[in-house]
Amino acid sequence: MNNLLKILLGAAFAVAVAFYANSIVGNNPHGGFLVLAALFGAYMAMNIGANDVANNVGPAYGAGAISMGGVILIAAIFEAMGALVAGGDVVGTIKKGIIAPAAFGGDPMLFVYAMSAALLAAALWLNLATWLKAPVSTTHSIVGGVLGGGIAAGGFAIVSWGTMGKIAASWVISPVLGGLIAAAFLYIIKSQILYKEDKLAAAKKVVPILVAIMTAAFLTYLTLKGLKHVWKDLSSMFSFLPQTKKPTFGVALTIGAIGGIVSFLWLKPRIAKRVVAMDNSRDALNMLFTVPLVFAAALLSFAHGANDVANAVGPLAAVNDALMHMEISHKASIPLWVMVTGGIGISIGLALFGPRLIKTVGSEITELDQMRAFSIMMAAAITVVIASQLGLPVSSTHIAVGAVFGVGFLREWLDSKKMDEKQKELQAEMQKLEALKAELNDPALTDPAKKLELIEAHKAQKKKVKRIKKALRENYVKRGMVKKIIAAWIITVPAAAVLSAIIFYIIKGVAA
Repeated sequence: MNNLLKILLGAAFAVAVAFYANSIVGNNPHGGFLVLAALFGAYMAMNIGANDVANNVGPAYGAGAISMGGVILIAAIFEAMGALVAGGDVVGTIKKGIIAPAAFGGDPMLFVYAMSAALLAAALWLNLATWLKAPVSTTHSIVGGVLGGGIAAGGFAIVSWGTMGKIAASWVISPVLGGLIAAAFLYIIKSQILYKEDKLAAAKKVVPILVAIMTAAFLTYLTLKGLKHVWKDLSSMFSFLPQTKKPTFGVALTIGAIGGIVSFLWLKPRIAKRVVAMDNSRDALNMLFTVPLVFAAALLSFAHGANDVANAVGPLAAVNDALMHMEISHKASIPLWVMVTGGIGISIGLALFGPRLIKTVGSEITELDQMRAFSIMMAAAITVVIASQLGLPVSSTHIAVGAVFGVGFLREWLDSKKMDEKQKELQAEMQKLEALKAELNDPALTDPAKKLELIEAHKAQKKKVKRIKKALRENYVKRGMVKKIIAAWIITVPAAAVLSAIIFYIIKGVAA
């Protein structure tokens, strides 16, 4: 499918959402702003699908566990399910409490302008980041959009700088935690399985434990992040569940532990039976992690759809609420059409434009196989669980990409001896090159045939030295990608904020 057709299909979805919004505005004198916000919301949802979802499925694709078509299908279905089934019916009108609704001086239209600007600014920044192959946080994008729109409407004094400080802290906390946890699990796999003489016997013992830990982590993660919006309904249906507004950490941990134990008891005999017919090789052992990766991709996508759909529909729901009641609320109900816009928009954006970032996360930062991808997915779930309990601000995008960095840097560290050998080889070959050069420059060299032979040998030696230098430069983690991604993370909030402020003034000027 060519790019023009993709753009046309995406535009068709956004226009369809705008037409529906237009059909429900009735005689509202400011109904045009709902249509505009609906257009921006659909565009934002597609950009979330194009950029953010890659973090959930990129490692599984890069490891070769699932094809590109497979990861898109799995993620599209489970993202939409998460958004529509567990996305919630109420959303905070101001993301993360960055600014107070009172900052708009009771003028709902100023609020509408700011939220509309935030949506478009965040979407534009995500679009640019996707084009640049930089996975960035959609939460930080919308935070920047709200920040810029709020400042444009009420000045710098209305910003909660303490909240912004916590968000800035997540730029460091998220990738470091994700990287350390992913590296730790990969080290366990290497030390307890791959470095053993009888890898199959080691795998028979260790793999069921690792998959059980993964199951427990994902069920805990899914309970905390994916079911919190529908917990009241679930607890009313099943009386044995705690009758609370949302699942507590203890309940989530208990559900995870039960799931982990069940999976261990179910897997242990099956893996023992399977390894009997396997080779005692890394490639064969990698296959044991394929099915867990498929489930991990599905569960991460469901939780992401449930948790992050608010990045697309939150400001749109806030605009809808403000226009319908002509007042600014701290909380806004999410109409079904708004939630459908978010859920389907994420899936459409993923299907049309997601492969670009899926390839970046899966294969262009460091080389992945099933074991490395398994470690990354484990880190994604466990880091969110730990951060939720400790109250640390984290970004799922930064966690996943940080985990990719972590497994790559661990490989470099473990294979440092090979790099030392390569450096010694380079020095030896450089000496040979210098010797050939000295022979060529020797005034006593008068034999044309001998000179031609030395020239060819010198050319061949230069090529050999270049190959070794290139191998030394191309470490397990591509440094250029690391620098580009970190730079994109740092400028996400300010870039979205500046864009939002500009768009706010344009909308306000046109409305006047």
